[in-house]
This record gives sequence, C-alpha cells and structure tokens, in this order.
Amino acid sequence: MQPKLMTGLRVKRTRVKTAKGRIASSTRWISRQLHDPFVLEAKKQGYRARSAFKIIELDEMFHLFSRGKKVVDLGAAPGGWSQVIAKLTCSPKENPTVVALDILPMKPIDGVKVLTMDFMTSEAPKRLKEAAGGAVDVVVSDMAANTTGTPSLDHLRIMNLVEEAFWFATEILKDGGAFVAKVFQGGTEAKLLAEMKKHFKTVKHAKPAASRKESPEEYVVALGFKRP
Repeated sequence: MQPKLMTGLRVKRTRVKTAKGRIASSTRWISRQLHDPFVLEAKKQGYRARSAFKIIELDEMFHLFSRGKKVVDLGAAPGGWSQVIAKLTCSPKENPTVVALDILPMKPIDGVKVLTMDFMTSEAPKRLKEAAGGAVDVVVSDMAANTTGTPSLDHLRIMNLVEEAFWFATEILKDGGAFVAKVFQGGTEAKLLAEMKKHFKTVKHAKPAASRKESPEEYVVALGFKRP
C-alpha cells in the first residue's frame, strides 16, 4: 500500500485537564497532540511521526522517489520519513537501498539500514558511504539543532547543519540526484543558496501542509545534481 496524504479529516475536541505539577506548556503540547489530525492519521497509517506526511507531500510536489532509488535520510529518528521512503522506493528487507542516520536510537524499519551516530562527527560521512554502497539518488535531511529561543541563533545553528548536509550530498549524489533539507523561515542563506544553484539545475523552497502553521520550518529542495 502506497503512502497517501490525508484529506477531509475532522477531529473531536477533548479538553485536557491540567494535572498537578504539570506546566502549562506541557498541557498545551498534550492537547495539540490529541487534536492534531496529522498525528491521528499517522497512527492510523502506522507511521511513527506526523512528519511522514511532510515527505509524502514533498514527493508529490517534486517526484523525488521511485522504485529502486537509493536514499540517505539524515536526522531520521523516530523514522517516519524512512518508513515512507522505503515504501516509495520498494527498498528490500535484505540489502536495503535506504540508509537512515540519527544521533538518537531508532527501532528497526523494514528496508532501511539504521546508523546511530552524530552526523557532525568526522567519521559519519564515511560510514554513510559504506552503508549506501556507492552513489545515491537522493539525500534528505530533517536535522534540526535544539532551539535556544533566540531566532537568529537558532537560524545559524540549523543552517550549519544544512550546509554540512549539502556538502555531503555533493560527495555522494549521482548525476541528476536530489537534495532536500529543513531550513527556517527566511530560507537558505544567500551564500549557500548560490552554491546550491551551482550544483543543481533547480533550487526551490516549500512548506508542506503538514508543517504546523506556527512552525518557522520550511524545506529547500534542490533537483538535478550536476557533478563538477
């Protein structure tokens, strides 16, 4: 069964009682989870996170995945994106064509090789290349640094991750390959965007419907990799 977007869902509202010792932000988070249609639909379809619908929508917009494509998924935990990608690429259980990496441990996923390590360590790119077994068709990154509450600092921290993921992509992508990464509103830094345009035929920004309206996140999507 292929991944699909959800349409026309209605959610019954449930009042969350404030428990003793629970801070207000925790109560708001629980309420949001209970009433979020993407959270409910993710559970219904067996996805580990609502973020699965972000990559489904990005694929419908940009046609990123198809049978047999090799993919690296950075910042993969808890595995929602990897679940979708494995289905769309028909990645086999034996010798998977999807490689997922995260600093947090992940439960196994059929059709996915899982690496538990920090992408920012010097050995991570080598380990990813070995696990992928050569060049890949798509590199996706949903990595994000812990927020500080200071927008300018948070933007710089996530852009550092995006830049490292981009340069890794230029090392492992096949000609014609694609790169997708989470950025914050304001888009990709001008200098990095210029580098992307040197290496890809098309570079665009998109905000899937599954991204919460209040969230500053969006995604940069680079298509048609051109090896120097």
